[in-house]
Amino acid sequence: MAAASHLQAALRGEATEGYAIDDAFRQETAQGKMFGVLVVADESTGAIGYLAAYSGQIGGRSDQEGFVPAVFDYLQPDGYFKQHEAEISRINQSIERLESNERMKAAQDIIRQLEKTRRQTIENYRQEMKAAKARRDERRKNADLTPEETQRLTRESQFMKAELHRLKMSVSKETALEREYNAFQDDIDQLRRLRRQLSDHLQRWLFSQFNMRDKDGQEADLLTIWAHADTPTDIPPAGSGECCEPKLLQYAFTHGLRPLQMAMFWWGESPKDIIRHHLHFYPACNGKCKPILRFMLGDLLPADLNLPISSDSTNDSAATAAPQTLETVYSDSSIIAVNKPAGLLSVPGKGQCVSALTLLRRMLPHAEGPLLAHRLDMSTSGLLLAAQTESMYHALQDLFLRHRIHKTYIALVCPHADSPLLDGRQQGTISLPLSLDFLDRPRQRVDHRHGKPAVTDYEVIGRQTDADGHTILRLALRPQTGRTHQLRMHCAHAEGLHAPIVGDPLYGNLAAPRMYLHAARLVFDHPTTGRKIEIECSPDF
Repeated sequence: MAAASHLQAALRGEATEGYAIDDAFRQETAQGKMFGVLVVADESTGAIGYLAAYSGQIGGRSDQEGFVPAVFDYLQPDGYFKQHEAEISRINQSIERLESNERMKAAQDIIRQLEKTRRQTIENYRQEMKAAKARRDERRKNADLTPEETQRLTRESQFMKAELHRLKMSVSKETALEREYNAFQDDIDQLRRLRRQLSDHLQRWLFSQFNMRDKDGQEADLLTIWAHADTPTDIPPAGSGECCEPKLLQYAFTHGLRPLQMAMFWWGESPKDIIRHHLHFYPACNGKCKPILRFMLGDLLPADLNLPISSDSTNDSAATAAPQTLETVYSDSSIIAVNKPAGLLSVPGKGQCVSALTLLRRMLPHAEGPLLAHRLDMSTSGLLLAAQTESMYHALQDLFLRHRIHKTYIALVCPHADSPLLDGRQQGTISLPLSLDFLDRPRQRVDHRHGKPAVTDYEVIGRQTDADGHTILRLALRPQTGRTHQLRMHCAHAEGLHAPIVGDPLYGNLAAPRMYLHAARLVFDHPTTGRKIEIECSPDF
């Protein structure tokens, strides 16, 4: 914490020994950057100090004064990477010029209209054939049909089928404009393939230059590390090796320094898609950093890489002592609703630890089927609905899929200064599409391009001030959809309420013994009786 404070003072512009930070540096980092500190001991003298690093580049440089350098500096103007990057840029420019060709844009519109006309011509003839067939069928119903007329009707049918074939052949003939346009598109496709091949080659070359050193002095490049790591792909994600953690450890291991403690904090504005809070500490990301850390640290690696160094954060993986049973809130012959405490998994994790499902099976030894009709995050408390028969399980699943089970959650949130909740807005609807952050599971991200729709109604139902002077609002949240971490993201994100749930270990801005989110109410029509069921369970906060 002392090391982080020392670095933060320098970032604020205070005169701090060891750093030369100018206005351009501060302006860029104010837009958002991850910084890291590593407390180390000198192996020869035993002296204690710290190293500092930032992720990626600042001002197009990886060697700012006062910070450890990049593991591999590929930004040298005349270096291999820059030369080949320039080649790829030239291909990009060629593609852009071709794609902006006005004549080919006009040709594309003409060809599209031509295709439409062709399809309509064939469809019109099909309708004509259909009408002619109806007339023939009607005529054949009459008993006075002569052999000659029967033959004529057959010839008419054969002729029209042949005519349809000739028509298709005729309209399918490629025009000179289409031949030119297709050749033009082939040129663009070839350039795109070349660009992809060169990019893949350059990326692999770059990964092969990042030779990471472990605590025992052994080295391996990123391609080798990923080939032996338990990761979804054998190719590292772009930017691997450029985060704070590997840069700090690489410097320590190559300069006779023993790492003692490490922490990363966010400085400045949050990115648009993910959630980061100024001055908050964050663990290593799952996708890019953890495979490298597992190689570099080996048995020095903490048992739980998700645990931040700072006590200002809580964690999804820090479960409370498992209960022996669950409070039953509602029960009938086919349905049961229980109150899941915060810190208890809904279903067993990789370690097959105690979960709400395992407790339910103990409570209902004769129940059939999967039981749980839905799940709650481990950090969320409240109502879990389960079926005691397999048929009821499928009936409840159907109700959830059709959004016929209406849920109300209670949450305590700590709004940022620009939160709409502080402008007197007491209720409303948030619509922010979400998708998984593949490089940092299970975190979600706002994704306006590929995300799944996520909609939440909210209402302010209370206000208080905590002992430290923070404004805390009590919200009723009613999700219209059921995306992963939907309520947590909609509360925390700047495009949502910009008021993170207190104690949220992934997206929060205020520490607490638990995450203050509780599933408080379920309303639905009973699948068997049709009776309206209203189940309520008040939070303990």
